[in-house]
Amino acid sequence: MKKSVKIILLFILFSSILFPQADTSFIFSENKSNDSVFIMQKSPWGAVLRSAILPGFGQIYNESYWKLPIIWGFAGWFIYNWSDLNKLYKDNQVLYQINNQSIYKIRRDFYRDQRDKFAIYLGLLYFINLVDAYVDAHLFDFYIESNSLNDFKVNFLIHLR
Repeated sequence: MKKSVKIILLFILFSSILFPQADTSFIFSENKSNDSVFIMQKSPWGAVLRSAILPGFGQIYNESYWKLPIIWGFAGWFIYNWSDLNKLYKDNQVLYQINNQSIYKIRRDFYRDQRDKFAIYLGLLYFINLVDAYVDAHLFDFYIESNSLNDFKVNFLIHLR
């Protein structure tokens, strides 16, 4: 049973190669000389390095200036909340050590958990910043026609009785 399943899976996997639907012989017979070589204008790893040093700098390098306030805004908000929750955590920790009441322990644990969540959010933002810089540098040379948005039309059909 297992052997027949493996054979069927291999057949399905290689069926597109063994039985193509279109004639692919013209692909190999075309002109093989490369008159021009594509050179990327932006280095993806250079953008990542710039963003690693200073978040948002990779987006400036990629000329995506509108992303900088978004990155810095979220980072500022996460840092502000982390700082505020850290202060509340320390205050409740001191109160718990002085009074030894369970309400202060519960609050301390709550503020610690919330503070740690914002630290994770800040780390994720940093990682997303790096990924965005890398992808944006790869797509920098991708050209989209400016008239493509003008071709988009929406038709509404309203039936009146």
